[in-house]
Amino acid sequence: MFKELGQLAGLMKNVGKIKEEMANLQTRLGQIQAEGEAGGDMVKVKVNGSMEVLSIRLSDEAAKLSDREMIEDLLVSACNQALKKVRLMVNEETQKMATGLGLPAGMGLPGLGG
Repeated sequence: MFKELGQLAGLMKNVGKIKEEMANLQTRLGQIQAEGEAGGDMVKVKVNGSMEVLSIRLSDEAAKLSDREMIEDLLVSACNQALKKVRLMVNEETQKMATGLGLPAGMGLPGLGG
């Protein structure tokens, strides 16, 4: 516990560096992308590390379907898959930043998924 308090005190001395790293992290998160697929590639969804949907693509086959409920289910599945992938990537980036700041493994920073 005292070791972590010492590390925290060291971090407080480096507030400028922390702010810079946080800004860099936000930029990197916007550049991270992941794709989710459903229905044998009938639906593809791309999201970024800011949890924004960048694109949704329906195959010609999916577009011809008259089963609205099935298409909606495929969209939900592809979105969830893409979000799960991107969350893992964001967590890795956050852990790299935390490690670079001298935080012990698994400690992370509040609000950053660490």
